[in-house]
Amino acid sequence: MPPSISRVRRWFAGAAIAAVALVGGMYFYARHGAQNVLKQVPEKIGIDIQQSATGFTVSKSLQGRTLFKVEASKAVQFKQGGLVELHNVAITLYGRDSSRWDRIYGDDFEYNQQSGDVVGKGAVRIDLEANPQGLISPDQATPQELKTPIHLTTTGLIFNQKTGDAQTKEKVDFNLPQASGSAVGVHYVAKSNTLTLDSQVAIQIEPSTTVTALRGTITRTPRWIVLDHPTVQNAERQSSSDEATLFLREDNTISHVVAEGNVRLQSSGQTDAQARGDRVELILSGKRNSLKTATLSGNVQAETSGPQPMQAAAERVIFQFSANQVLATARAEENVKLVQHQVSTGQSAALQDLELTAAAVDFFLANGRRLDHAETSSPAQITIRPAASGNGQETLVTAAKFIAHFDEAGQLASLHGAPETRITSKNPGQPDRVSTSDMLDAAFHPGNGIQTIVQQGHFAYVDGERKAWAERARYTPADQILLLNGSPRVVENGMTTTARAMRVNRVTGDAFAEGDVKSTYSDLKTQPNGALLASSSPIHVTAESMTVHGTPAVALYRGNARLWQDANAVTAPSIEFDRNRRSMVASGAGEQRISTVLEQTDQKGKSTPVAIASSHLTYQDSERRAHFDGGAVAKSADLTITADQMDAYLEPRGEGSGDGTPASVGKVERITASGRVVVTQPDRLAIGNELVYTSADDKFVLSGGSPSIFDAEHGKITGVSLTLYRHDDRVLVEGNSSSPTITQTRVAR
Repeated sequence: MPPSISRVRRWFAGAAIAAVALVGGMYFYARHGAQNVLKQVPEKIGIDIQQSATGFTVSKSLQGRTLFKVEASKAVQFKQGGLVELHNVAITLYGRDSSRWDRIYGDDFEYNQQSGDVVGKGAVRIDLEANPQGLISPDQATPQELKTPIHLTTTGLIFNQKTGDAQTKEKVDFNLPQASGSAVGVHYVAKSNTLTLDSQVAIQIEPSTTVTALRGTITRTPRWIVLDHPTVQNAERQSSSDEATLFLREDNTISHVVAEGNVRLQSSGQTDAQARGDRVELILSGKRNSLKTATLSGNVQAETSGPQPMQAAAERVIFQFSANQVLATARAEENVKLVQHQVSTGQSAALQDLELTAAAVDFFLANGRRLDHAETSSPAQITIRPAASGNGQETLVTAAKFIAHFDEAGQLASLHGAPETRITSKNPGQPDRVSTSDMLDAAFHPGNGIQTIVQQGHFAYVDGERKAWAERARYTPADQILLLNGSPRVVENGMTTTARAMRVNRVTGDAFAEGDVKSTYSDLKTQPNGALLASSSPIHVTAESMTVHGTPAVALYRGNARLWQDANAVTAPSIEFDRNRRSMVASGAGEQRISTVLEQTDQKGKSTPVAIASSHLTYQDSERRAHFDGGAVAKSADLTITADQMDAYLEPRGEGSGDGTPASVGKVERITASGRVVVTQPDRLAIGNELVYTSADDKFVLSGGSPSIFDAEHGKITGVSLTLYRHDDRVLVEGNSSSPTITQTRVAR
């Protein structure tokens, strides 16, 4: 819209200059030249005589100052018809305040004493020239400095000295320094001081610009010019309205111009543009009548074509011009709406339309040609939607104030909003995604919509069940990634995660956190049939990074990962945790092993920890089984078990007693191990291929591969099966069919 209006400044400025010439010319000629001069001529030259008079001058004065002077080389009166002929007439008008130096001259005039009509026979020429120093100069003194006057020429001018009215049906031509023009038919009514240009008003401004109107009306009180259906046109631009009024100062210069009714502004070229409204007003200032402001109002509509078509609407648009009449700013007010469309060039995959709505918007131009930046002065909203069909995601961006910057091509380059910024993403059939912050900054691809959006200061985000907080967030529409920095925190379905930085894919739901990651799973229900992770207590996980795919129910933690609930804990290079199934998969890396801490209760009811190290761990709470492989090592206070693989079966948690005694927290019920099993106690070593440990009787059964036991005091014992009772240090050795002997021994400590 601003570029189109900037051109209007030149159109109306030119029209104003030409119109002032019309006013000055016709007014002074009709009013002073005809009424005040020709009315007096018959008496001054002696029309009651019948001979000719040559070489004479007639003048009239008032209060010591000459009002006009009439010079003629010859006057002839004819008895028949009472006609008087004047030849080679020159009339100089000084005005009542001596501020004029206007001259009217022609070869032949005819005066009819009976009708009172004075008729110009042939061409009548008028030169209009102001004389500001006339009052302080000697009477009738020629101005020291004569500027280029305004010239008017017509024929068939009829002036009636009884009524003071004047008219001609002929063409009137005029010339002035910056324009020339014409009209066909002129009427001057003395009683109302109204001059009417009957038809075909045409003004030529410079070689290529023309102002036309069906008719024009000029009045002295009030001092204005009214043009009926004026049009300003050149090769590339055109403007029109139902009516245009030019308001005049005392010196007949234009103070302002008002055009009303179906105001139309059009421009063609590389980018076609048009604007329309109910009214436009131009304010002029200075000696040169420089354009100061232009206001287009009343249902203002504008649109441009080209690579990025634009539509705009407002109730009022005010244009401000610099001292050299270059458009500097434009302010749109009341129900402002600006829509920028994008047209596919075959290179853009996701074109977007941008729509701005606000109560008021200020546009600032560079060099009067290029839009530099724009500001809203009240809360505003920007709507971003798909350019092609308009279906799909719609994004609403609001702020208390926006500042937009444009590139050299006039395309939107960046957008800053603050304070109270809010972004709402709407998808059919899905909950709204909403983010808020103190400020936002958006960068745009030239012609392809938003590149990035950065929100800073108390950032908050809501996407269904997912909520996030941070000091800074960066969103890229191309990959739908939301990057959070500055103490980010994400909460979803009872899972709270903090880290130094977090990334969230808004389409897939994938999330990635890194740096001091900590997740807490709360709102857990007790699982009576579960064990290790069956408590209602929060489950905590720490790691260097976390990855979530789709749903936060399953999360992968890497780098010194540690998961614990109550006294049960797992530490590993990586842990994949499934909240819904209360299961996990832990993996080691190189020499980094998994460490699992469980609880064990001895015969006396004393609870002691059991630490199990392995290369790999799987656990599912519904089975209450922890499977360790890749070389497992289980350690308690006085016992170590090693094996290729190991399974720890845990007691069900239970409901707890009614007297407030808490339920079990998943203690070891039994352990099975296989593959090179070694049981080590301070003074005993047992070896076999398979092991079954039961916590209830604190019993170890070792079998497979001729299990053996070595005691420092009694030596080595081998059998088919070895049973160790840790609570009383008994050892039971069983043989096979070829060796049925059973040996039992008790070792004193």
